Parts: sequence; C-alpha cells; structure tokens
Amino acid sequence: MDVAQLMQDMGRRARAAARVIARADTESKNRALRAIAGALRSAAPSLIEANRTDLAAARAGGADAAFVDRLTLDARAIEEMAQGVEQVASLEDPIGRITDLAERPSGIKVGRMRVPLGVIGIIYESRPDVTADASALCLKSGNAVILRGGSEAVHSNQAIAACVQAGLREAGLPADAVQLVGTTDRAAVGELLRLREFVDIIIPRGGKSLIERIIAESQIPMIKHLDGICHVYIDGAADPDKAIRIADNAKTQRYGTCNTMETLLVDAAIASRVLPPLAAIYQGKGVELRGDAAACSVVPGMAAATEADWATEYLAPILAVRVVEGIDQAIDHIARYGSAHTDAIVTEDRARAERFLREVDSSSVMVNASTRFADGFEYGLGAEIGISTDKLHARGPVGLEGLTSQKFVVLGDGQVRG
Repeated sequence: MDVAQLMQDMGRRARAAARVIARADTESKNRALRAIAGALRSAAPSLIEANRTDLAAARAGGADAAFVDRLTLDARAIEEMAQGVEQVASLEDPIGRITDLAERPSGIKVGRMRVPLGVIGIIYESRPDVTADASALCLKSGNAVILRGGSEAVHSNQAIAACVQAGLREAGLPADAVQLVGTTDRAAVGELLRLREFVDIIIPRGGKSLIERIIAESQIPMIKHLDGICHVYIDGAADPDKAIRIADNAKTQRYGTCNTMETLLVDAAIASRVLPPLAAIYQGKGVELRGDAAACSVVPGMAAATEADWATEYLAPILAVRVVEGIDQAIDHIARYGSAHTDAIVTEDRARAERFLREVDSSSVMVNASTRFADGFEYGLGAEIGISTDKLHARGPVGLEGLTSQKFVVLGDGQVRG
C-alpha cells in the first residue's frame, strides 16, 4: 500500500470510529481510559525496551542532551503517563452538556450543546508521552484521532499506541478511534494535511520548522502556536521583591518551554532597584543577558542586544532585557515583537494592571504571576493538548472543551412559525 492509500484508509476508519466514540457514554470512555492506564503500567518493561531502540538511534545520530531527555521513557515517566490518563478520566465530560437554554416568545427553548470536533490529526515530535496524553484527551472529548509522531520516537510511540488500542478494545470501543501512522515516510505528513474528507482539525506540536511547514501546507483548519516570545513587564509601581521573584521564576524554572519568559521589560523608574539583583540571580544560574543601552548602563558587562533578540524565542538560558519609559512603551514593544502567547505585568497599580489586561492581545495575560503558569493543568483544565495563539475556536491552553464545538439545540412542543 502506498502512503497516499495508507492515509486514505486511516482517515476512512477514523471517520467511522468517530461516530461510535461521539455517542459513547462517559462511563465507557472512563473505563477505556482506566484500561489504558493499566496497560501502560503492565507494559512498562516493553515500553522501556522499545524506547532504548529509539534512544540508541538518537545518540548515534548526534542528538543533544536536551533532545535525548525529551525522548527518554523510564519507569517514572511511564507512571506519570498512566496517572495523566487516569486524571483525564476524572475530568468532567463536556459532551452533551446543554447551556444557555432560554425560552423564546414563540415557546421554543433554544440552547447550545457541546459536541466533538470529529477526527483530529496530531503531528508531533520527539516526546512519546504525547501519544498517551493526546489519545486520552481526544477519547474523553469524544473524538477519533490520527497520530503522526516523529520518526525519532517511532518504536516508543508504537508501543504506547498498542496500549491505548488494547484499552479501547477492553472497554468495547473501536481501536480505530486512536490510530498511529506507522510509516516514517515524511510524505505521510503531507497526505494527512490533505485529508479534508476525513480530518476536521490539525494540531501540530513541535519545533518552529515543523509548524511553519504545516501552516504552509495544511488544507485543514489548525489549532496551533508558532512562537512563545513571552514578556514580563516590571512596572514602576511594582513591589521589587515580588518583581524579582516572578522574573526569576518566569525565566529559570524551565528554559525549554513555550511559556518561559524570553524578554524582560523594566520601567526606567524602577530599573536601578530590580535589575542589579536580578542580574546577580541570572548570572548565578548561567543565564546570558542581552540588553539595550539603558539596561547595559544599569548592569555593566551585559551584552548588547540586537534587533533580532527582541523577536527570538531562545528556549535556552538567554534573556533579552529592555528598559522602557512606562507602560505605553511596554505595551507597544509587546505588540511589535510578541507572539500573542503569554505576557505578564508586575505592578501594585490597579489601573495599570487593568490597562495591561485589556490592551495586550495575547492568549494569556497575567498580573503579578509568572508566565510559567500558562498551562492547562495550572488553569484547572486537568490537561492540555497544546496552546493556541489563534483567535478562532480555541485560544490559550486547549483542554477538553477546546476539543469540542457547540451546536444549537431547539426544544419545542409542536410550535410552528407563523
């Protein structure tokens, strides 16, 4: 079977399975999720063995330590996967929920019902845990899913997908509700992006080059974000201790995540109070600072920032620093260089905080909190399939509700329109 025919067949089977999953009751879905968690635990030795094959190939290919870390499955990671699937089972099922039901003058009642999107295509790289996480979220939200993981994790993904399908079968649900593209042929991605007849939405998870390719080629709507150029603005009315704590955490709690701060903006009125202690903290943690002229004058020895630094997602211990003349300049900077992901203000001035919330056009906007909180679990969604910086359908961390749509429902008792 050639790649085009393979993908057509997978799409056809996913569409058929989607109808079954869409009408499955909550207990059936939860039973499948619990069975998947059990299968992951039982298969832990074989999952680790499959992962060793992927790790050996990655190391032989010269993969760096960060890449190998993302790829690695050990007993702890597998237990975390299983617990994550069980956590999804504990979440409220959004499917079938009717809201905003109101009676109209005609006597009919009009409301909205949560329904699945249908078939979701997810394209991702390196992290095999995405196979379990994405499967669980799609299943609980009543969707079928076609998974296309990176070739670097093919053996790990196949082993995890086998556990997922075993759990589905145990609960009496179609195994075709979760399908993993088995071929490593890159042409499979292009074919998936053209399956408009069968796939309703594409969700890419991976590096910038992958997402740029998908944006350029997809004929199917997407839920995505391209960059995470996140800012923290320390306002002149900020509490210095609070500002230092937040700016430290936003950058150094983890370097390689999309909600990590990449640019620090500091009001000139407070720069001399917060930048020197922050620079000492960053220096102690090995963070390279690149500042504008004003920042460099406050912290001698700081490297000079270039224009490119303001528009760069480093995903590394590097931070761009700019001193601004108040909130207007801070908001203007974010509008020009930001990626509409996550931006925060630190201030004790309520009016400025409210301005920042209203005027910064990002999927998450924060007051006096680290950007690292931009996460589905931290937002109470239980889990997330990714973060969207789009404005249509879903925005910000995408949990179960983001994997659904709404339809109008009308309840009548024989009414006709005159």
